[in-house]
Amino acid sequence: MSYTSPNQSRSPLYNLLLATGLLIVLGSLLAVHEMESQGHIITGMNNQIVWGLPHVFAIFLIVAASGVLNVSSIGSVFNKPAYKARGPLAGLLSIAMLGGGLMVLMLDLGRPDRVIVAATNYNPTSVFAWNVLLYSGMFAAVVVYLWTMMEKRMYPWSKPAGLLVFVWRFVLTTGTGLIFAFLGARQAYGSAILPPMFIILSFAWGLAVFHIVQSSIFAWNGIRQDEYVQKRMRNLMGVFVVSGLYFVVTYHLTNFYFSRQSAFEYFILRDGGIYPQLFWWGYIVIGNLLPLLLIFHPALGKSKSVIGASLAIILGGFAFLYVFIIGGQAFPLDIFHGYAVSSTFGDGEIAAYRPSVYEALLGLGGLGVAFMITAIGIHVLNFVPREIPTKVGHH
Repeated sequence: MSYTSPNQSRSPLYNLLLATGLLIVLGSLLAVHEMESQGHIITGMNNQIVWGLPHVFAIFLIVAASGVLNVSSIGSVFNKPAYKARGPLAGLLSIAMLGGGLMVLMLDLGRPDRVIVAATNYNPTSVFAWNVLLYSGMFAAVVVYLWTMMEKRMYPWSKPAGLLVFVWRFVLTTGTGLIFAFLGARQAYGSAILPPMFIILSFAWGLAVFHIVQSSIFAWNGIRQDEYVQKRMRNLMGVFVVSGLYFVVTYHLTNFYFSRQSAFEYFILRDGGIYPQLFWWGYIVIGNLLPLLLIFHPALGKSKSVIGASLAIILGGFAFLYVFIIGGQAFPLDIFHGYAVSSTFGDGEIAAYRPSVYEALLGLGGLGVAFMITAIGIHVLNFVPREIPTKVGHH
């Protein structure tokens, strides 16, 4: 099967795409400058909603960065050759999305220089401090993993490195879930189901991103994907979608079981305006039902349907995180169950939030950074998967 080196893909279109990514990143930095200069008053955030639209982008990128490594793990840890050929690309995507997500996260803090304080005065009782180690450790582990996959003399270390990354990404995504699970001052969170829920959601989101990037690279380089491998990866993505939906449904049913949480559930699922709309139409219909139809319908299942399903999963992921992060902050905390609480500060009231263009630009900047790292990485090094024709029973 013919293979085109990524270095042969130099064209005006590549330069245009790279320039577009750079402009998006510069636009996000300009937005950060304005927010730093004028204050967060120019954003939609307030005293109740302190994590806005940028956090939706950041959390998606970080969670998907963990999930995309499933492709590498299946190849190295479970010794599946078809996936092993895709391992380097999955590792590159993980670094790219983690870098983009952390950029948004740090710039949205208001004082990104304070990370020096967090690094030099470590607080082991803080889950945020744990994540400083988890994120930096993830970068280091994936870089070593890529080295073992792309350097012949390091091949014997590929499986141990893959096992390390396999374990580390589970711990990292658990840490992301614990950020919310340990928040006692928000009605929506404080559930032990959140860490495993984020792990399962990461599988679907990461694989969806991988499908889109791989399909784009194959189309760019004139490579035809093996149909059997595509079918297996497509079905695996469908399993991840169903599993993620199961955990989300279980999370909401668990909340309904406790009387102090029922008001929040009615707010999110029925009475909350934009939040029920995003949950039912954005997450359930677009993010789950549509992808499952495109994946498992016998008349579909071709490459275009896989790309469509992947895009729908990503859009559904953003809708879910918007409802979960922002809707969870908008609902007031039930401090004294059965009693009404009010004050001039806004206690007991549902907080309003409308994201500003500055927040949108910052969030898009994370996508721009991830895109540029991926595009430059593929252009400079050999991250294009070498497709290996596979037969049933011999993969």
